[in-house]
Amino acid sequence: MAIPVSNLLRPHDFPGLLVVVEGIDGSGKTTQAQLLRRWIESRAHPVFFTEWNSSALVKKATRTGKRKAILTPMTFCLLHATDFADRHMYKIVPPLKAGMAVVADRYAYTAFARDGARGVHPDWVRNAYSFAVRPDIALYFRVTPELALTRLRASRAKLKYYEAGMDMRLTHDVDESFLKFQGRVIAEYDRMAEQESLLVIDASRPIAEQQKLVRGIVAKKLGWAYRGEEA
Repeated sequence: MAIPVSNLLRPHDFPGLLVVVEGIDGSGKTTQAQLLRRWIESRAHPVFFTEWNSSALVKKATRTGKRKAILTPMTFCLLHATDFADRHMYKIVPPLKAGMAVVADRYAYTAFARDGARGVHPDWVRNAYSFAVRPDIALYFRVTPELALTRLRASRAKLKYYEAGMDMRLTHDVDESFLKFQGRVIAEYDRMAEQESLLVIDASRPIAEQQKLVRGIVAKKLGWAYRGEEA
């Protein structure tokens, strides 16, 4: 399949800064994204936060499909691509044009990893997201599926059907399915790390240590002085 020239392959020319965080469920990426957002705000710099699967355009359809467990890998891919396209046009590009920092909890790389793990052709997925602006900073919080499972089990009683990959029919045991499916997702992320210039952060480290690394990376990009102040 021929792939059009992707915006992800070239730097954008907007005055704003796009920072995306990636990682499997239970990696702690959302915590890091929220801490980063608040820190940027504390520097009196305008910042906008956006998260995966949050567009009102397809939220109802996605919720219904998940509740009834009727989403095929391709349907899942198309719904998320539609969600992303809507948010990209109205929630990501405008703040970047205005010179703001945009912190995105998951980006196109989530689709590349998850859809790839579900067997959707990688060229097809990349084609669907070829319009996406290239991030200035893409952070990949890497964690083992075992540690991620431990964290999720400690925070809530039940794993979600699709995060555990139960739709893949890998096993009837939900915990075992999570480990197998998320292991596939990690393999996809690891393959992308060098190809897509993702900055890998050890997500097993203490939260404050990770946040200091994140702030240092962002501060350097923005030309700010940062000496590792308490996160």
